[in-house]
Amino acid sequence: MRYRPILPATAVAMLLALVALAADVNGTWKADFTSPDGTPRTNTFTLKADGQKLTGTVKGSEDETQIENGKINGDVLSFTAERPFGKFSYTGKISGNEIKLKVEFNDQSFDITAKRVSN
Repeated sequence: MRYRPILPATAVAMLLALVALAADVNGTWKADFTSPDGTPRTNTFTLKADGQKLTGTVKGSEDETQIENGKINGDVLSFTAERPFGKFSYTGKISGNEIKLKVEFNDQSFDITAKRVSN
């Protein structure tokens, strides 16, 4: 009886399909939004994924801080950043060239959309 490598080939194909489905978060993303107090703001996110670990920075008009606790799983990401006004938590979902983020700070939360910046 001849050995047929169907199972290993199927496993490799499934793994490649999962990698292809993983969202590409690497790069620069810009979000223009109005904060809950009515102030127009711009944040620029520079993100890099290494497996399920997410690193990078958040840049506002007055600061640029490292993200902390960064995680990515498929198209879902989360991280925190210690900003001049305190600790912000971000959770979101990547879809093509947009990341829809929920931002939480103190007892406030608001939604923003970051768009990929072309290099």
